[in-house]
Amino acid sequence: MTPPDTQLTVACIQMEPRIGAVEENVRRSLEFIGIAADRGARLIVLPELCNSGYVFETAEEARDLAEDATSGPSVQAWAEIAARRDLHIVAGLCERAGDGLFNGAVLIGPQGPLGTYRKMHLWDQENRFFTPGDLGFPIFDLPFGRVGVLICYDGWFPESWRMCGLQDADIVCVPTNWVPMPAQPAQRDAMANILVMAAAHSNSVFIAAADRIGTERGQPFLGRSLIVAPTGWPLAGPASADQEEILLASFDPTEARRTRQLNAFNHVLNDRRPEFYQARQGEGLRPSTPARAMPLQPVT
Repeated sequence: MTPPDTQLTVACIQMEPRIGAVEENVRRSLEFIGIAADRGARLIVLPELCNSGYVFETAEEARDLAEDATSGPSVQAWAEIAARRDLHIVAGLCERAGDGLFNGAVLIGPQGPLGTYRKMHLWDQENRFFTPGDLGFPIFDLPFGRVGVLICYDGWFPESWRMCGLQDADIVCVPTNWVPMPAQPAQRDAMANILVMAAAHSNSVFIAAADRIGTERGQPFLGRSLIVAPTGWPLAGPASADQEEILLASFDPTEARRTRQLNAFNHVLNDRRPEFYQARQGEGLRPSTPARAMPLQPVT
């Protein structure tokens, strides 16, 4: 059994931000953070764009709601409670950096902002407002382990998770705004949950994914936040589809690296054969044409 002093309690805050209501969104996030801290959480994950809302109508609206990832008012409010309660917080925000806007996430510790992640893979209308991330996949060394960050659609790319795993991440925090996928059967698990569980297992990392709920300007969101073990099975959640909730799970983050050794012969990262992970010349995905996308050609 893991000694108590190696245990970390992680919280995912599932909430419903309101578009444009930054002060109210941040105020409510602080209430949830306080409750989670009272329940023992020391690492807390908030949803994607949780201070601004998600469905921007114009680039001007997005820019008006954006802020600096180190000195903005939302970041400063989160930093104050992190200092007061001895917390680490990962929160999604609309980041202004120079002339660029990014769908970002800030990592804040008791001493203040520690770093930023910028969403690498933009979803749908996000391409109208944001620049794709330019910071790669940074991993942050924290007192309790190594932490990576992804945002929402990043999770549809196995390479995103793999880059975290290859850098010995113990936990990947995922602020997200999951939306329904086409042809999602009502009686089956959400595709987002399946992808998170598979990624946790195939990379042997803990994953804490905090989603939002509600419908914003006609866009519904899924909820179903969850915290997953390196085995791929949930430690907490999935949460409901339509209720604000706090998910909590306690674990030893360093267990992620130990469980990569599946048995005497197999290790989920060391067994890779990257020299064979390239399509042969002339095979694989063909470039698209103005008329239609060419089909994926089988590799033989």
